[in-house]
Amino acid sequence: MTETDVIIVGAAPTGLMLAGELRRHGVHTLVIERLPQIREVAKAGGIGGQLLRLLDHRGLTERFETASGMPRPTPRFPFGGLHVDLTQLDDNPMEALRIPQPGLERLLEEIAVELGAEVRRGHELTGLTQDDDSVTADVRGPDGPYRVTARYLVGCDGVGSTVRDMAGIAFPGVTYPEVNRLGHFAMPDTVTLRDDGDYDVAGIGHVRAGYTQTDRGVFAMSSYTPGDLGLYTSEEQDHDYDDSDPMTVAEFGDSIRRVLGADIPLIEPTRLTRFTYGARQVDRYRVGRVFVAGDAAHQFPSGGVALTAGMLDTVNLAWKLAAEIDGWAPPDLLDTYHDERHLAGARTLLHTQAQVALRRGLDGAADALRQVVSELLHDEPAQRRVGAMIAGADIRYPMPGSDRHALVGTFAPTSVAELSHAARPFLVDLANRKEIRDAVSGWEDRVDVHTAATDDRPADALLIRPDAHIAWAATTDEPTGTAAHTLRQALVHWFGEPC
Repeated sequence: MTETDVIIVGAAPTGLMLAGELRRHGVHTLVIERLPQIREVAKAGGIGGQLLRLLDHRGLTERFETASGMPRPTPRFPFGGLHVDLTQLDDNPMEALRIPQPGLERLLEEIAVELGAEVRRGHELTGLTQDDDSVTADVRGPDGPYRVTARYLVGCDGVGSTVRDMAGIAFPGVTYPEVNRLGHFAMPDTVTLRDDGDYDVAGIGHVRAGYTQTDRGVFAMSSYTPGDLGLYTSEEQDHDYDDSDPMTVAEFGDSIRRVLGADIPLIEPTRLTRFTYGARQVDRYRVGRVFVAGDAAHQFPSGGVALTAGMLDTVNLAWKLAAEIDGWAPPDLLDTYHDERHLAGARTLLHTQAQVALRRGLDGAADALRQVVSELLHDEPAQRRVGAMIAGADIRYPMPGSDRHALVGTFAPTSVAELSHAARPFLVDLANRKEIRDAVSGWEDRVDVHTAATDDRPADALLIRPDAHIAWAATTDEPTGTAAHTLRQALVHWFGEPC
């Protein structure tokens, strides 16, 4: 007899996001976390891309913006030691929201607990077994060891995942030798933000905004507002660092001096973090009743993408676990979690590894490559393509019959976001076609039906999954019999047999 439906190991953003998503579907959820409290080290500084669109579909955007309390940054993002400027795009594919990781975790835990999840901090996974019916976790808590049994277990416990190791899941790839340091500070009197966005630094002179290559590494400066200063260094690692040990201002100042050859006053730090990059992805996202998500499943050698990718993993997984637990999942639905999120992870690895090639080279050929790419990034098509890569907006899940309509497999438009607040599948009829609405007969217990009108409809009807991806679309004026037939095929494929 299981004690809960799903055990989540790890209460960082990925695990907490999964807990909230599972509770939206009514799944009994237990989160165990080794650390007794939220770490105040801001490993990540915000969220962006497709995750912000997903928050629209959950009705959470305002709540996250309130927790941030900061203006949205200018849509100008780092890319391999360069910058891609999206400010001139009318439909910018990439937005960001500044919310340091400790605040993000507090908000996500608050939401998950409000929805009914249980979070146990100071509880460490020590053993893991599974059979055909359940998973048993051995846990060491403040009051001693105990066991808990569930139908499924998900490892959201980071790059050094205990769950991944215990499940025997391979994590192939490479770790890069550089150590990266990032800090945000108050603007010192000796640094002036110029009208062109660059800086005048006392004792140094003109310093370009963005990335500067030196023969000792990479240095970068940026500002969200005239009153703050963001600094970054990347250099060859001279000894091993434990990322669980907080970085000090003195350590960061020493790194700036080595890379830049000069000192910059560091006052009133609001964020200090140190990290190394790797390019890794698990060979399997699932072994039996055990799954991995987030950094436990992938590691990307570029900033600004890992947190979003991990949280989107969980949105993909949650509704599929809920369908299996509720008893209406079609065969192999849980396997599509690996298929779809491994595809998304591979795509993210592609562009982040390309960024490694752009930023690491220090010879003339590398300088020439950066110059050529920088020129290309002034062209709107390149800006749009790279912006979509960073945002994760270029992912299209493979689906049966996906050649029928260009929208199938893509993210649902914001115009139907309000219909996704309940995290349930739904059909939206945009052309008042009763025969299409009638085709959902037998799935009413799990698929909602809505009608809407638009002057420039992209399709006659859309079938939307709980993770806000389009499972099926009727082409404009598609014959009645064809539309109803292909809709029923999609319903069976994604949502099981009719009642």
